[in-house]
Amino acid sequence: MSAQQEQPQNFHRPIRVLVSKLGLDGHDRGALVICRALRDAGFEVIYSGLFCTPEQVAKIAVDEDVDVVAMSLLNGAHLTIFPKVARLLKERGMENVLIVGGGIIPEHDKRILEEQGITGNFGPGTSLSAIIDHINMNVNKVKNT
Repeated sequence: MSAQQEQPQNFHRPIRVLVSKLGLDGHDRGALVICRALRDAGFEVIYSGLFCTPEQVAKIAVDEDVDVVAMSLLNGAHLTIFPKVARLLKERGMENVLIVGGGIIPEHDKRILEEQGITGNFGPGTSLSAIIDHINMNVNKVKNT
């Protein structure tokens, strides 16, 4: 197992990641590639399927007791939908979940999303190892807050 694939020390089970496709974005190839890469890195992956609402993503996250919610959106609604998911997770008692964004996100918007607790905000061309490393390096920080 390479350094990028090593799970954080205080996880006694695989990190559970919900990969979600939100809104009216039917482009799922990237999300499916992410699912496979995370699985191959030792994560337990739950895929939401297409066209999820923020409420559905929050419900799946609670039901599946995930450690990470990874959201993908390519249609430009990230400033509306990602923060709504973050708010719904908090309302459901999931404050200690790492929230990761990805899609077509302008640099200026990345800062806004970070301020609202959405990390990563990866765009096209981001290496899979960068995403895996981000989750591994940040999941414990969020769990211990």
